[in-house]
Amino acid sequence: MDSMELKNLQAPIKEKYKADPGSAIITLKAQGNIGEGISCKVDTGRALVEAGLHPATGGTGMLACSGDMLLEALVACAGVTLSAVATAIGVEIKNGIVRAEGDLDFRGTLGISKEAQVGFKNIRLYFQIESSATAEQITSLSKLTERYCVVYQTLCNGVKVDTFYEV
Repeated sequence: MDSMELKNLQAPIKEKYKADPGSAIITLKAQGNIGEGISCKVDTGRALVEAGLHPATGGTGMLACSGDMLLEALVACAGVTLSAVATAIGVEIKNGIVRAEGDLDFRGTLGISKEAQVGFKNIRLYFQIESSATAEQITSLSKLTERYCVVYQTLCNGVKVDTFYEV
């Protein structure tokens, strides 16, 4: 896909959202079913993922760790956003790798230390790209990718989460 094809694809969608801002608000959903042992099967729409405890909290390592899944979502979103932005601004990416790493102190989630944060203490996102782009184009690509990546922005800015229990 080139820049013009992307613009043509997105133009009617952008016009619709400009004319009717409410139509741009879409609720994304994820669902999982509590499984055997300590696990949860998540339907990704493409495959069924069974999540369980990380080995650092007593898991076997045979089930997906939700922390890994969060990093995978960040990598996926950042990679798609980078590709879309590159296409839109006419930067050719010949090859690329996106990686994410995050540090957790499992004392927090295990309730061992109230001082230990529950969740990631920090996350690092790496882009290795092969491109003939200028330094200025790479700077623009970086800024725009960070600006428009949904998962990146959600993690950086935080979001209020309302919790409901139905019994």
